[in-house]
Amino acid sequence: MAEFATIARPYAKALFGLAQEKNQIQSWLGGLKELASVVQQEKVAAFIEQPEQDVAEKADVLAKLVDLSDQNLKNFVLVLAEQKRLQILPEVYAQFQDLTLALNQTKQAVIYSAYPLNDVQLNDLTNELQKRFGTNLVATTQVDESLIGGVKVEIGDQVLDLSLQGKLNALYTAMTN
Repeated sequence: MAEFATIARPYAKALFGLAQEKNQIQSWLGGLKELASVVQQEKVAAFIEQPEQDVAEKADVLAKLVDLSDQNLKNFVLVLAEQKRLQILPEVYAQFQDLTLALNQTKQAVIYSAYPLNDVQLNDLTNELQKRFGTNLVATTQVDESLIGGVKVEIGDQVLDLSLQGKLNALYTAMTN
């Protein structure tokens, strides 16, 4: 996936620059999200990988699947098809989203917890994390039962592990060293 990130970065930056220029950031973000989702479907991925399919046909099929009406996004999909890079669309979407959040001085946070968090818990935790990291956060949650209890938070390349599993691992490491 690291190579996809490297390949997708210039595409995401170029598209983001154009989106800013056209004042279409939010609408293109939605279109990219749909494209990323469609490309990850097994049948669509198999269709994209077929070398005998015409690149224009691949781009057209993708545009029709997500009902793309914006000509600039259609052109972007065509460029990716011509470069045989349609499979990086999910990473382009992720980086485009990061650029959008950075523009608003906001970061994406993924909160892993052993149990589902209710709205009050999520709001309290998000507020505490915003104070701790000094930035606005858009938080998403995922349940990871292996944590046993507590939470683990990923914000960009930073990880804050406050889980019981993390504490047990730290204790084990301290006892064996």
